[in-house]
Amino acid sequence: MGTDAPRTRRNGWAKFLVGALVTVLVLGVAAVGFGWWTVHRSFPTESGRISVAGLDSPVTVYRDDAGIPQLVAETDHDLLFAQGYVHAQDRFWEMDFRRHVTAGRVAELFGESQVATDAFIRTLDWRGIAEQEFEGLDEESRALYEAYADGVNAYLAERSGVELSLEYGVLALQNPGYEPERWTPIDSIAWLKAMAWDLRSNLGDEIDRALLLASGLTSEQVAQLHPDFPWSAKPTIVGGPAPAAPAGLGARPVEAAAATPEDPAAAASVAPGIADLYGSLAASLDALPQLLGPEDGDLGSNSWVVSGALTDTGMPLLANDPHLGPAMPSIWVQMGLHCAELDSTCTFDVAGYGFSGLPGIIIGHNERIAWGFTNLGPDVADLYLERVTDDSYELDGALVPLTTREEVIEVAGGDAVTISVRATARGPIVTGIGSDFAAVAEGAAESAEEPAEGEAAAEGDAAELEVSLQWTALQPGRTPQAIFAMNRAADWPEFRAAAERFEVPSQNLVYADVDGNIGYQAPGRIPVRAAGDGTVPLPGWTSENGWIGTVPYDELPSVENPERGYIVTANNAVERDGPMLTRDWDLGYRAEGIERRLGELIAAGEPITAEHMSDIQFDTRDANAEAFLPVIAELDLDGDAARGARLLADWDAAADVDSAQAAYFAVFWRNLLDGMFGALPESTRPVGGDRWFSVVGSLLGQPEDPWWADRASGATGRDAVLGAALEAAWAEASELMGDDPADWRWGGLHTLTLTNQTFGESGIGPIEWLFNRGPYETGGGSAIVNANGWDATLGYEVNWVPSMRMVVDLEDFNDSTWVNLTGASGHAFHPHYDDQAELWQHGETREWPFSIEAVRRAATDALVLQPGS
Repeated sequence: MGTDAPRTRRNGWAKFLVGALVTVLVLGVAAVGFGWWTVHRSFPTESGRISVAGLDSPVTVYRDDAGIPQLVAETDHDLLFAQGYVHAQDRFWEMDFRRHVTAGRVAELFGESQVATDAFIRTLDWRGIAEQEFEGLDEESRALYEAYADGVNAYLAERSGVELSLEYGVLALQNPGYEPERWTPIDSIAWLKAMAWDLRSNLGDEIDRALLLASGLTSEQVAQLHPDFPWSAKPTIVGGPAPAAPAGLGARPVEAAAATPEDPAAAASVAPGIADLYGSLAASLDALPQLLGPEDGDLGSNSWVVSGALTDTGMPLLANDPHLGPAMPSIWVQMGLHCAELDSTCTFDVAGYGFSGLPGIIIGHNERIAWGFTNLGPDVADLYLERVTDDSYELDGALVPLTTREEVIEVAGGDAVTISVRATARGPIVTGIGSDFAAVAEGAAESAEEPAEGEAAAEGDAAELEVSLQWTALQPGRTPQAIFAMNRAADWPEFRAAAERFEVPSQNLVYADVDGNIGYQAPGRIPVRAAGDGTVPLPGWTSENGWIGTVPYDELPSVENPERGYIVTANNAVERDGPMLTRDWDLGYRAEGIERRLGELIAAGEPITAEHMSDIQFDTRDANAEAFLPVIAELDLDGDAARGARLLADWDAAADVDSAQAAYFAVFWRNLLDGMFGALPESTRPVGGDRWFSVVGSLLGQPEDPWWADRASGATGRDAVLGAALEAAWAEASELMGDDPADWRWGGLHTLTLTNQTFGESGIGPIEWLFNRGPYETGGGSAIVNANGWDATLGYEVNWVPSMRMVVDLEDFNDSTWVNLTGASGHAFHPHYDDQAELWQHGETREWPFSIEAVRRAATDALVLQPGS
């Protein structure tokens, strides 16, 4: 699974504050001087007793020296009520902002710059779907969501404005009349739609292929730039490495992802001449709110589980580190939910990571089982070209009425904006939300083929071509129930039954239990297509295209207690056989790195320990560098290129924070990508992750391939192009880090700034100083197990991170460890705002007490929430 705009672009949330800069400067001074009291007002009460209306019995909130809350209650109602209260204590601004995003109401906070964003989300109707899902909940689940909301509102009843969070004081400079509304269960459930959108599918790859084709590349060249999963070379989740590829294929993809549609009727969607139109579409998608992270680059995760037959304790170990966009505060909230006594009225004893605003625990363990998530990444969203006449669309030669509704977008400091939302049976028409989608339709119309005989509707000549979106998350589902079922599951059958309800976003689930079992399950609502493979948009005017069902749950990949004794998931392909889930897998470099480390321990006969699991999470081996080093060593070079080659000659290919070689190689890699592929359409240029490792790595064995051409120096052929990149990299590295390579450090270039998801991107220095933290030097990199990813089109700064790390020990849950990216608190200047960041930076973790006795021993504060009136 993934921030809040991890790239360096600005979201524009707070640009309206420029006029208040003088006031902000005063606020900044106040924050560090005499105004500390103002900042401190938002800090929650963490010890003593508070009377809270709505509770039936007292609830104790224990916090350790990192401020991580563990709740102990006597009933499910009180436990979930208290979770809502504590989430609001620590993170209410974050919760409030997220619910505005998921409801398409950001303009109410930040003005007219956010109308287009709101219009898109209103068109997809995230909140409307959430309302339907709430209505579909069973009575027990509905009561838990309501209890959580009541807890949030109990806290809101106690505080307002800057007492809730410092951000409200900043917001009041230009939006002084804003007051948060009461929390509702719909606000919680709508967050699941944001998760699903950011982890949705391969829309970016589909648009990328179309842009490349429209730019004049051949189908073969596009397939070369979008290689299929290397089945014969990289591990799959189920079964490990697959059998060798058929003879004669060499480095070619075993089953190349489609670059163009085979059906001529679909040619309009990728026809040459519409590059600008698809580029606009790509830019629009990138500009949408990304609350977990962008879908391209290194959005992904690692998780693996090891059987007790291979561990030092004789019981399983489970590790997980989701790779998402960095945010301040971290996207994750650590928490424990404990019943004082498990019985029919109190059924939770669970701890781990969740999201503020959402009840329950998403990743973690209960008293019997542990589980981890990585993004499965199936293709669950498709675009269709639609022929629209007035308020109807064409389907199989007839005109079918569009469904329509109006949405009113309130705008801070401006007039309300009304939009009209139209939809086909497949999904909403996205044309007209912005010029991007409209341009796609117009460009496709210019080159669309004439309809087949008997296909056109009676008024077909008057039709306009528009675009609709079909996406699994736009159908009400059962994921809101799945969270509670997973939290309570006691064994593998119960866990699989809970996973069946986790429909969107589809995740790889790894599992372990106290009986020694391990397992893997792929859940999710994954479409079966009547035609095509989801790699390009298709015409919507025929029922021969579209979805004809979903993959049955029992046909989705699953394994229990595999013979080899471990299961690794890192967004790599699940299995070669079985249902078609997507053609755009992660290409397996991280999975290979994890399996290599586990294999080394097993081959040495060394029992695997929890410390080994944490060490593997921090592994910095760069498979890309390993592929290049022997080739560079054989080159005939002189000058700066030769100096670079000598620097790399004794490198172990580890991208460590203090490595001069890692810094130089990263600069070389970025120069090489720009030299070879910098002339491609802007949005298709390489960010440098796993796909480009594979693309360029396969070219290393083809030294005369036409792709070996450097646009800056004019060099051609592999050896000359590599030499040119080595020379350019020496010059750039010297400029960035000084003339003496002894002073070069990868961490000096590869820094992480923890950025507040709203005001931290204001572009106003004093405001950003209030809320952002860093920079932090890091090692690792893209498609490396320690996945501090970076975007080669932007620079060397960190854009994706392991957003948390955990290792669960099934022999004794109290021996488990965890660390968050930032800290437990969402309040700037609170002691726990960023106190875990340095631990995370250095690959260290914290003790994770679980039993109530261990929680009490670790507690430095205890707050009793007692029933009040």
